[in-house]
Amino acid sequence: MKRLVYRIVLLTFFAAGAAISQTESTVNYAAFERLADSVEDTLSAGDAPTSALESLRAELVTYRSQLTEAETANAPRVENIRSQIEALGPAPNTEAGETESLDLAARRAELQTQLEEARAPGLEATAAFQRANGLITEIDEEVRTRRNELLLEARPLPVNPANWPDALTAVTEVTGRAVGEVTDNLGTDWKRQELARTAPVTVVLSLIALLLLFRGRRWMARLTDSVQSRGARRGRITLGFLVSLGQVALPVAGMSLLAGALASSSIIGPLGQTLLSSVLVLVFSCYGAAWLLRRVFPVDSALPAAMEVEPGLQARARLAGILIGALFGVGYLLNALSSADEISPEAEAVLGLPVFVTLGLAFIWLARVLRKAAAAADEDGETSNFRARFLRILSLALTAVSIAGPLISAAGYHNLADAIMRPTALTVGLVGVFIALQAPIRDLYAWISGKSLEDARDALIPVLVNFAVVIAALPLLALIWGTRPAELGELYTRINQGIAVGDSRLTPGTILTVLIVFGIGFLVTRLLQGALKSTVLPRTKLDAGARNAVVSFAGYTGIGLAVLLAITAGGIDLTALAVVFGALSVGIGFGLQNVVQNFVAGIILLIERPIGEGDWIEVGGQMGIVKDISVRSTTIETFDKTQVIVPNADFISGTVTNWTRGSQLGRAIVTVGVAYGTDTRRVQDILMEIASENPNVARFPEPGVDFLGFGADSLDFRIRAILLDVNKLVTVQTELNHRIAERFTEEGIEIPFAQRDIWLRNPETLNATAPRPTAP
Repeated sequence: MKRLVYRIVLLTFFAAGAAISQTESTVNYAAFERLADSVEDTLSAGDAPTSALESLRAELVTYRSQLTEAETANAPRVENIRSQIEALGPAPNTEAGETESLDLAARRAELQTQLEEARAPGLEATAAFQRANGLITEIDEEVRTRRNELLLEARPLPVNPANWPDALTAVTEVTGRAVGEVTDNLGTDWKRQELARTAPVTVVLSLIALLLLFRGRRWMARLTDSVQSRGARRGRITLGFLVSLGQVALPVAGMSLLAGALASSSIIGPLGQTLLSSVLVLVFSCYGAAWLLRRVFPVDSALPAAMEVEPGLQARARLAGILIGALFGVGYLLNALSSADEISPEAEAVLGLPVFVTLGLAFIWLARVLRKAAAAADEDGETSNFRARFLRILSLALTAVSIAGPLISAAGYHNLADAIMRPTALTVGLVGVFIALQAPIRDLYAWISGKSLEDARDALIPVLVNFAVVIAALPLLALIWGTRPAELGELYTRINQGIAVGDSRLTPGTILTVLIVFGIGFLVTRLLQGALKSTVLPRTKLDAGARNAVVSFAGYTGIGLAVLLAITAGGIDLTALAVVFGALSVGIGFGLQNVVQNFVAGIILLIERPIGEGDWIEVGGQMGIVKDISVRSTTIETFDKTQVIVPNADFISGTVTNWTRGSQLGRAIVTVGVAYGTDTRRVQDILMEIASENPNVARFPEPGVDFLGFGADSLDFRIRAILLDVNKLVTVQTELNHRIAERFTEEGIEIPFAQRDIWLRNPETLNATAPRPTAP
């Protein structure tokens, strides 16, 4: 015992010395070494309480952060000296007989001495850092071992009736001691005088506290219903959610006020204060559970429920939630009394078994409601709904805990059962809070963006906000399931240290800097592109395709510069990244060969501009209008109004027909045949008149009519006409065919159809095989 007291006094002295040393710029290595030696002795002895180990660990963490800064304190000086040494060139190889001048050798030796002196503080800090880090790991392992031993500690079986009288006696003794404290405090004259002096204030505070405790929730419930009943106005759900928090805040405030009034009156003693703090937790858990379940399963049927289940199951879920909150508070009370040595661990195990059994029943009720809610989601067609799957998993987990927890407690492992049941209750509450936040988040987004609640339900921003809420709740979930705050701090320290990449280190701050700089560069690039597209380029003589190429080139250049500036601002060593990219280049060359080929082809298209947006082209059997040219592919809209994505490499390696590039002029070809015996000169004149009278046909060069020759069934003619706008090709061909049919009908000119002559080689065989007529 004396040894422990001596260590505590010594640690206090070390803590004071560490606090003073924090104000200095250097690390007090002597104090650190004494602290490290003391920690090693304490761990070797193994008799220090866990609280003392946690205190030692906090001191080591403080020193470790100082040592981390000290490791890089002389980094600029070290880098400067190394650059000077490199400037002198490589050292001569004495074994090969190489020499250098005396002045150069003296300067090299002087710089080497300065380098060793500059590196000495960093090396000392690194060694001390490794020692501190190792001791912190040993403390964490020791604390973790003790916690595991405590969880697996076996107690007398609570199902054994022989242990029940001791538990009942413990409850009676606690009650008697609490009443005895009040009686003793009232039995002294000066306490009675003090009570008489503070009685008015105590009575007033107690009345206000009781009023808030028993009526506050009802007041806030009415106010919440009034706010949420304002029709379909955006923001009412969010405002109602914020107002509804008063249903928990007012009763808890009333209980806190009552506990403070009783404590200030000096009526209760230490045991009474322990009971009051436990009752405060009980009140918070009960009212919090009631509020949460009413948000998830509202009593008012006009309000949307977070889970679609039957009204009877909603009422059962609310009852189960309140019961879970109350039992959680009772379990906390038993744990507080046991920690304060007011009841024995055996009595805590006996009294905790019925609490765990009842809590398991409440879990089963709630699991049934969750299964019904998941089934309702599936009936709506949401077979792949994440919520439905999550509710099923949560239902199975609750069912498993409701069975395993009481059985473990009945087997005598009360601490293990408590480490399972109470965190499960808190996890259910945390999940309920997340579900209850869905509607306010959507409503708040609708109010800010001006959209309707239906549009906000399908928007992406609320989903991202929910994802951020889940990420933020992960540390809280870890604490619920027994993770020590020191372990979370250690995890944060490891993350903050980052990952070493060559001579650089990627930390969260570095990544954030890179993202911010890149975001600014990306925004500036987009603004520049907008200015070029809308203000600068329209005043030039460039066509639409050239302007699009300039805007695209500016965008790619700006993004590339933004990437380089972001990497430089983050302090990332590009040489290390070059090694990584060099190793990946082989894989990129084989795996992304087509992508790189299309990328290069896209750059060539943007520079040479053989096609542009709005051009009528034909490539690879696809004909349509160019809608967009990107780096990897080009989008063509066919005349069937379908979007065809063509890789850019096809434009470079294949044949492309551009009908409208450079000019809108084009040629229409119409062929027609007439019957043999028709006046060919007259047909040619008629076709010439038909082509010349069309307004879409150019007068110069004038259209032409060709007599192609003597076909198998007709005399073939062809009209050649240059169109003013080739985009009207199909329209002109259709109109010319209509006019040809009309004029040929007026002129009595026949358009023949195909004719075939059939020759029979042996016609007599037909008579031989024909059936003979029968006699009448």
